[in-house]
Amino acid sequence: MNLVERDIAGLAVLESPCWGDDRGFFREWFKGSDLDGAGVPFTVRQANLSMSVRHVVRGLHYSLAPEGQAKVVTCAFGVLDDVIVDVRVGSPTFGEVDLVHLEAGDGRSVYLPEGVAHGFVVRSERAALTYLLSSPFNAPLELEINPMDPAIGVPWAIEGEPVLSAKDAAAPTLADRLAAGQLPRYHG
Repeated sequence: MNLVERDIAGLAVLESPCWGDDRGFFREWFKGSDLDGAGVPFTVRQANLSMSVRHVVRGLHYSLAPEGQAKVVTCAFGVLDDVIVDVRVGSPTFGEVDLVHLEAGDGRSVYLPEGVAHGFVVRSERAALTYLLSSPFNAPLELEINPMDPAIGVPWAIEGEPVLSAKDAAAPTLADRLAAGQLPRYHG
């Protein structure tokens, strides 16, 4: 596995080989020892799978779990853009947005450090995103920021109106979450 650091502190793209033939492909998309060897300790506490249709925007979601919540995500089917926003108060990259294009079989995963907000948009007719989380879902500590917040300016690749959940569409802005003291702190 090759780990490629991104501009947001702690964020990395993980590249692993895909072996394909006329039957399809095979890929080891997560190997804890590879992350350990790169100095990125990550223990899986929960695994999630999200299947969505074209133009669905999910996110921007983050966790205030006291133990933190890092993620490793990959596209298991279809094509999507994974979006990461640094919402960690005190981070040198606070407010920065990073977009990682993912396709099933492209050999890419994304490691998201604790405290960043995460979302994605589906570019194909359907797509599945698989998540590994370092801490389990804890409803009262799971928060969202409006993915269409103009101050963040995520370059969502959609034609027409995005398909959002009612909760995401009504979510506060980043400025609202900051004013309410509802953002994680950076522990660089």
